[in-house]
Amino acid sequence: MADEIHETRAPDGTTHTTTIIDREPRRGGGLGMGLILLVVLAVAAFVGFQFLANDNAQTGAVTEAAQKVGDAAQDIGDAAQQAVD
Repeated sequence: MADEIHETRAPDGTTHTTTIIDREPRRGGGLGMGLILLVVLAVAAFVGFQFLANDNAQTGAVTEAAQKVGDAAQDIGDAAQQAVD
């Protein structure tokens, strides 16, 4: 980091001082982008888990309905067999 001081003198004898301060560039942008990325990933994970939970509930409901249809078909088969005997 280098600072420069420049003095200029006018013909009437007045002086004007200019100070130039050379600073390192700021590097905080990576942290902000990292936090944004973390939030986006957290939201995506939440939505994904909600979708999977909904899919599992739907699969369970279909499985239960298929089981009930199978049980009803078995009952009808048993009743038909008893009617023939």
